[in-house]
Amino acid sequence: MPHDGMLSEPLDLNAPSKAKRDYPVIPVRSGLVLEDRASGVVGVVMQFNDPRLVLRDRHGRDHSIRYEPGSVRADIDGKGVPCKLVIPRQEAAEPAMTASGSISMGNVPARMARASRLWVEGIHDAALIERVWGDDLRVEGVVVEQLDGADDLADRVRGFRPGPDRRLGVLLDHLVEGSKESHIAAEVNDLNVKICGHPFIDIWQAVKPATVGIERWPDVPHGRPWKEGVMEALGASGSTGEFWQQILAKVTSWADLEVPLLGAVEELIDFVAPPEH
Repeated sequence: MPHDGMLSEPLDLNAPSKAKRDYPVIPVRSGLVLEDRASGVVGVVMQFNDPRLVLRDRHGRDHSIRYEPGSVRADIDGKGVPCKLVIPRQEAAEPAMTASGSISMGNVPARMARASRLWVEGIHDAALIERVWGDDLRVEGVVVEQLDGADDLADRVRGFRPGPDRRLGVLLDHLVEGSKESHIAAEVNDLNVKICGHPFIDIWQAVKPATVGIERWPDVPHGRPWKEGVMEALGASGSTGEFWQQILAKVTSWADLEVPLLGAVEELIDFVAPPEH
């Protein structure tokens, strides 16, 4: 009768199988996004020295992870698949930064759009969000839609029918105590909806004056349309749309924007695109 164990000769038919699973091989490159299966951390590969792997999440935080084949997932044909990492012969260049200050994902395909949405008040808001956060939103699969005004926000929210897998983030201008926007926001009471805002009268003011080449944004008399009043005070000609394009062209990164807007947008992205575990 054969004996159990590794010392059996010539072959132990009763020994448990030691076969290892074959995982798809993924070369480590700049912009490679991985998910650690144990912790759920998703991030860009910053360092890889087997068995130590460092992932940087979208907030810029580094996570040191113990790696072994199959312990991380990579996006393969639109699915998160456990994989084995290999170091290519030539090291890739250092990852570039996006306009929002996160690590560039390189040529990673845009994620299929989520059911969740990010709503902004108008076309100027949407253009600024795209200019600074566009790369991040494509990676997260978040679509930005414009409201063309927020007066009927509560009705629009009800029509959207938010849910745990259908979250809604709303960015409002001039969201300060006692403002019209604060009353509009108070009418919405849904755990699957988050409303954030900034204190500026218009999204134009969220661009730092120095970026535009002025000392400060002009004060506009009450009752005067704000955009037109700004242009008049600055001696600008043409339409408000044309002047906005001049402002937008000067914005190159998050550093050109005021902090309240940065915080509001980041909070909304985190809400509509929470980390997946």
